[in-house]
Amino acid sequence: MKMARALLVALLLVSCFVALGLSGRADAAAERKTVGVYELNKGDFSIKVTNWGATLMSVILLDSRGNFGDVILGYDTVAEYMNGTAYFGGLIGRVANRIANARFTLDGKTYRLVPNDGNNTLHGGHRGFDKVVWTVKEHVAGGSSPFITLYYHSFDGEQGFPGDVDVHVTYQLSSPHVLSVRMNATARGKATPVNLAHHAYWNLGGDGSGNVLGEEVRLFASRYTPVDASLIPTGRMASVAGTPYDFRTPAAVGSRIGGLLSRGVNGYDINYVVDGRGLRPVAVVRDGASGRAMELWADQPGVQFYTANGLSGVRGKGGKVYGHYGALCLETQGFPDAVNRPSFPSQIVRPGKVYKHDMVFKFSF
Repeated sequence: MKMARALLVALLLVSCFVALGLSGRADAAAERKTVGVYELNKGDFSIKVTNWGATLMSVILLDSRGNFGDVILGYDTVAEYMNGTAYFGGLIGRVANRIANARFTLDGKTYRLVPNDGNNTLHGGHRGFDKVVWTVKEHVAGGSSPFITLYYHSFDGEQGFPGDVDVHVTYQLSSPHVLSVRMNATARGKATPVNLAHHAYWNLGGDGSGNVLGEEVRLFASRYTPVDASLIPTGRMASVAGTPYDFRTPAAVGSRIGGLLSRGVNGYDINYVVDGRGLRPVAVVRDGASGRAMELWADQPGVQFYTANGLSGVRGKGGKVYGHYGALCLETQGFPDAVNRPSFPSQIVRPGKVYKHDMVFKFSF
C-alpha cells in the first residue's frame, strides 16, 4: 500500500506543470491526469490556485506604502503541499473539523470513519478533499471577473462516508479587491454529512512577517461552542461575555490570548456561533503595520478561529520559517461534530439535495 501511494505521488510530481495565463474551458480528461498551478489577475490583485486539494496558494496585495505582499502562508511548490500536514489553503471535506470517536449514526446505520486525530476524525480523514486531484472545469485568468472552477467526485465509502458526492468550488476576483469562494456539493444515492471549509492561514503583514498577536480582530459572534480536552464540542453554546473569546469589539489577538494560556490552552482553536443568518459579516481583521484590512462575509452557522498554535519551525515560501501564532484562520463552517449533536444545525444532505457555502473576502489597504 505504501509503495502504491509513493508511486502515485511520484507520477503526480512528474506530471505537474504551471498553467499560468491560460483561459477558457479546460479539457476534463487531460486535467484528471495532471496537477497544475493557475493564476487569476485583476490589476494589482492576484491569486494562485492548484487543483491539488483545490488549494489557494497565494493572495498578492498592496499595502498602504504601495508594496506587494503575499498575505497567506504556504509553500512554493505543489510537491510541498502534497507532503504537507498543515492544511495550508486547502479545501477541507467531506466533513471539516472533528467527528467524535470517528463514527456517527445516520438513518439507523452506524458509519465508522478513519481516525486521524487521536480517536477522532479531523478534516475528512487521512485523505480528505485537500489531498486529492480536482478537475479544472473552467479557468478565466483575466478580465473583469477572473475565476477558476474545480470539481471533485467523492465516491461512496471514501474515508468511511456514505454515498457519492459531486463537489464544486469556484475562486473569483472582483472589484475593488474582493475574493469570493463558492462551494457546493450534491449528494447522490445516500444521505451523507457534508461540511466544507476553506483553510487559508492569513497574515496581513505578509507571510513569514512574524506573529499575528498584534493584528486586530472583530468577530460577529456573541456565542461559542465549548470543547473538551480533545477539542470535541460539549454540545453547549455559551456566551463569550467575560471570557477570552470575546471579540465582539475589535481587539488585538494578543490582548486576549493570555486568558487562554493561563488555563493551559495554547491559543485559539474554537468554533464561534456567527450572529444572524444568510450571507452576513463574520469577521474583520486589521494589521496596523501594513495598513491592510480584511472583511469576511459568509453564510454558514459557525466559524473556527485558529491562531496557528500547531506551527513550529515549518519551512514555507522562500525558505521562510513559520512559527507559533504566525497566522490566523477563519474557517466558516457547520458546527464541529454536528453529526453527533442533534442540538446543532444539521449538516446532513439528502440524495439530490445541494449543500452550498459562500465566502466573500473584502480587502483594503
